[in-house]
Amino acid sequence: MDKFNNMTEYLASSATGNFFLLAGPCVIEGEEMAMEIAECLCETTSGLNMPYVFKGSYRKANRSRLDSFTGIGDEKALRILRKVRETFGIPVVTDIHTADEASMAAEYVDILQIPAFLCRQTDLLVAAAETGKMVNIKKGQFLAPESMAFACDKVRASGNNQLAVTERGTFFGYGDLVVDMRGIPVMKSTCGCPVIMDITHSLQQPNSASGVTGGKPELISTVAKSAVAAGADGIFMETHQNPSVAKSDGANMLPLSQAANLLRQLTILREAVNRL
Repeated sequence: MDKFNNMTEYLASSATGNFFLLAGPCVIEGEEMAMEIAECLCETTSGLNMPYVFKGSYRKANRSRLDSFTGIGDEKALRILRKVRETFGIPVVTDIHTADEASMAAEYVDILQIPAFLCRQTDLLVAAAETGKMVNIKKGQFLAPESMAFACDKVRASGNNQLAVTERGTFFGYGDLVVDMRGIPVMKSTCGCPVIMDITHSLQQPNSASGVTGGKPELISTVAKSAVAAGADGIFMETHQNPSVAKSDGANMLPLSQAANLLRQLTILREAVNRL
């Protein structure tokens, strides 16, 4: 039996009660970069008893500008995700954007992620649920935390109890996001599933006049520590060897060289929280 058939059990498998991690590049730019990121994060998370899921989008469908990078080709990127899975023995997660993509992506990955802007799309949620894969639903930037219970109901009513929800900030005016940490315990209570904090997307500054999303990566540590203190079950973050040349979301990604130190700090904080 595939050890990742039950992702809920895998994500709760840490002997130390640590949070789990979903992390990787925004989008798969090539095999070499993906393998290097996965190797680095596998080494770090293994030493911290931290369940780890490699994250990478095989295609970016939500871009401000027509000329923005969207991917290297669906099948090519999905094959890279599968190679990461097989090489390092870790589960992988990717986004899907339409109901038709669910069954295709499910052949390669362990978790199907629903983008925040699409979290109310019933056909998409049902299609993802029917694959039998775990479904991670990102909370819309326009939704109250308690409203995510209805998205979860759609997945469960479709015969799938493996799901998680992810906080990624709430619109604050036209060009900024704010994170309300009250949403973490609210969603844990109303959704009845693991709650993840997306620490990099929550620091985006969308709707730039240039058509390129900005961000505040200097606050990644602040938001991450706040989320762990608030009881988040998992942390989601995007990282890259050199965010300044990343083809998507470079403005709010964590440099890969800083990931190990941040995760060690967060583990110490989680241990302290667990003792309270």
